[in-house]
Amino acid sequence: MVKQGSDKNENVIYGEWHVRYKYSVGKVAGKFFDGLKQKKILATYCDKCKLSFLPPRAYCERSFEPCSGWIEAGLEGVIEAATIVTAEFENLPKPPYAIAYVRLDGVSTAMINFVRGLDLSDVKRAAERLKPGTRVRVEFKDSPEGRITDFHYVLPTP
Repeated sequence: MVKQGSDKNENVIYGEWHVRYKYSVGKVAGKFFDGLKQKKILATYCDKCKLSFLPPRAYCERSFEPCSGWIEAGLEGVIEAATIVTAEFENLPKPPYAIAYVRLDGVSTAMINFVRGLDLSDVKRAAERLKPGTRVRVEFKDSPEGRITDFHYVLPTP
């Protein structure tokens, strides 16, 4: 449906998209999700380039060779980038909430997840605590199910 906007030369398209799906995780993601059930974060490793990947990949993005093995990532790491989300999105938490790309110890790449336990009542002050280089730790929920939501990142107490 196309409707005229406030400016007569502006067209606005309104719509919604609801999609149900089944996703086969395959061998690599399957092993990663099985590790989460045991409160372990597993990364793939390339012997040729000496790089380790989170999320895990079947092939090295530098050598284009199959990843040769698995390593267990550390349960602490550093923020590479972060933001506080203030807009509401369907199927995500009620805003505000924080997310961060974190490079866990022993891993070459960063992985995104929620940052919990951060006082978000003052968004500007909270954002200052999410600077790149800030150390965080992984916290697992009590009964992991093999989903990315089994863990989140936590900042050290100030």
